[in-house]
Amino acid sequence: MDRYQVISALVFVLLLQGCTHPGLQQQTLRQGVSAPGSSPRLLAVYEPWFGHPRHISVGYSSQDPAVIQKQVDQAKAMGISGFVVDWYGDREPLLDHAYSLMQTIAAEKNFHVAMMYDETDYESAQATDDALMSFNKFHDKYLSPDSPGVQAYLTYQDRPVIFIFPKGGHTDWKRVREATAQWNPAPLLIYEDHPTSYAADFDGFYAWVNPGKKGWAADGSNWGEDYLRDFYRKMRSTYPDKIAVGAAWAGFDDSKASWSLNRHMSQRCGETFTDTMKIWRQFYPPDQPLPFMLIATWNDYEEGTAIERGLAKCGSDSQSHVGQ
Repeated sequence: MDRYQVISALVFVLLLQGCTHPGLQQQTLRQGVSAPGSSPRLLAVYEPWFGHPRHISVGYSSQDPAVIQKQVDQAKAMGISGFVVDWYGDREPLLDHAYSLMQTIAAEKNFHVAMMYDETDYESAQATDDALMSFNKFHDKYLSPDSPGVQAYLTYQDRPVIFIFPKGGHTDWKRVREATAQWNPAPLLIYEDHPTSYAADFDGFYAWVNPGKKGWAADGSNWGEDYLRDFYRKMRSTYPDKIAVGAAWAGFDDSKASWSLNRHMSQRCGETFTDTMKIWRQFYPPDQPLPFMLIATWNDYEEGTAIERGLAKCGSDSQSHVGQ
């Protein structure tokens, strides 16, 4: 089964589930920034904070190895090849422990894992110091040759892939790039598609849930078609030498989050997920597919993007019935 068939099967499975569950010279990339097959490798963002009192109850703890084992098995059955796990370094020891479990279990199950570093909202010097300290800790603990489960870590052209989620925007990424360039091998730093003055210091960009130019609509009808088209167009024209990581999402609803801004994006009976999964094909020829497609997300129930338990029922006017 090729990856196009895998994507189609994934959408079908999710719909079934939803109906049953309510200045530095960078290292040069080898020729091409595309997937080895005919379609992107599927990844999914994994939130490791459930079971923490600051977050809603979803019926399991991200600290439970049995839960992680089941999630990895389920994701593999859907054609997903790896989880991209939010990680805060020393700021969130509970999340670090969940990541540690994930990397070890992923190695046992022939699955992949990657870190998504969540930037701080500290001021410039503090933000940069935190990033430097966190990246060094991550390298020593998870990427060294004797790290438990290191063979599961996601690589591209033999280099570890690190995703970065911007927050305060105060980190000096040039300094981080200079520091990580000393690793062997140096990592690939992939930043969210977000305005930045450090574009030259990143190896690529990933798309993220975005309703598009018209913004969030009260009825959730703006599902991000124009945003994704602009992202792929920009990556082809402005950053052809960088890695483009596409994104797909089922919908969005942050009503359960303590930080809710009353933002909604309709699942459209599964069509939002289907459409976001395939737009990239309009910009990349079959012989030059995206390296990765990032599903946002596997299990963020607070912002209504989780696909873990399927998509919303057909004909439902809610965003998702899972996790309730």
